[in-house]
Amino acid sequence: MMKPLNRREFVKQSMGAATALAALPHARAAGANERVVVGVMGLGGRGTALAGMFASRKDVEIAYLCDADTRRFGRTQAAIEQAQGRPVKCVQDFRRILDDPAVDVLVNATPDHWHGLGTILACQAGKHVYVEKPMAHNVWEGRKMVEAARKHNRVVTVGMQSRSAPYVQPAREIIRSGKLGDIRLVRVYNMMEHPFRESGPEGPVPAELDYNLWSGPARLLPYHAQRSWLNFAEYSCGPIPGDAVHQLDLARFLLGDPPPPKSVVHQGGIHVLRDGRDTPDSQYATYEYDDFVLLFQGTLWTPYMKKIPVETRNTDQFPDWEFCSTKIEILGTKDFMRVGRHGGGWQVLDGNDKVIAESYGRQGDADHIENFLQCVRSGNRPNADVEQGHQSVLLCHLANIAWQAGNPRLVFDAQTETFPDSPEANRLLKRPAYRAPWLVPGTV
Repeated sequence: MMKPLNRREFVKQSMGAATALAALPHARAAGANERVVVGVMGLGGRGTALAGMFASRKDVEIAYLCDADTRRFGRTQAAIEQAQGRPVKCVQDFRRILDDPAVDVLVNATPDHWHGLGTILACQAGKHVYVEKPMAHNVWEGRKMVEAARKHNRVVTVGMQSRSAPYVQPAREIIRSGKLGDIRLVRVYNMMEHPFRESGPEGPVPAELDYNLWSGPARLLPYHAQRSWLNFAEYSCGPIPGDAVHQLDLARFLLGDPPPPKSVVHQGGIHVLRDGRDTPDSQYATYEYDDFVLLFQGTLWTPYMKKIPVETRNTDQFPDWEFCSTKIEILGTKDFMRVGRHGGGWQVLDGNDKVIAESYGRQGDADHIENFLQCVRSGNRPNADVEQGHQSVLLCHLANIAWQAGNPRLVFDAQTETFPDSPEANRLLKRPAYRAPWLVPGTV
């Protein structure tokens, strides 16, 4: 296997010696009264939304917008410049952001396969990172991201914003108080409808797209204009984990962030959307913990299950719990709690199905960004610290690995983050190979 490049070699090979030397100094620390300077990597729907939320703050300056596809620049650049009243540079290669010592923060809103290397290189360059969920493409990369954040003393937060939503903390306190009794069963759902989507024929790469850069650590597959990266394991954890990690993380938070499960059993596969994808449209996983069991149900073919409407998330309303596609149910020996993510609120019911406690919700995006920026200034750990991001997406990885290994029961060793009894499953903990020069380094 080719030896990974360190940051100096990596930048030198791809951008020239002069650029490499410019990249060496660490970014400055943002003072309490200074603007935090931000570069945004990835201008899809979520990246563009985050750019707008950061730009709306008077204590933030968006200095760079970046995407491998330059067709995404125009409208986003105009909106951000209007929002902040200052110009912004558009660059195709995110390393231009890392080279600038004035930049404090990289917002990484790329597809999953770029989360690991993009975050690690940013930490090495002295940048703090806001990385979107699911945090890592695989288990090994997730651990390397944690190591990079700790070694370089960077604040790395993950876009699991329910942790910062004010309505969630009181629900956690109720569970901690013992009001529900002993928690023995937790049910997490991510059930909805996705479209049948074929990739279409192979075609030429558009002139505006740096496809080599976009592919990064992944294999350089033939280009298909209609390919949905979310449906393919080369780029993604899969569309179910990509959404379900919000609920799995929220469940972990409500339960006090327990350590990883002792085992996982998975059933499911591709049963309905046989459109060429190689990630499941049906996932049913059972996670065994010391004191409770977590049951997860994920589907992409259930049109009657609905996400919580936007108008419900920011008003005094509860979702239609029966058909809520993104709910959590916590079953205690005394009472029952149901929780909706992203502003869905929560309710506690007693043995007579009477609501005895409840709270409406509000979305947590603004609070999450506020928490991150406070931690950038203070050095404190954020609400969705990189370690918790790793532990939450780990549940998705365990289910995926069990499926890829043929759905056996897999025993998991949390200390080594391996499967003691399954060499086959251990081979699925990381990519079989990385594509030079986009190598995730073993030593970060």
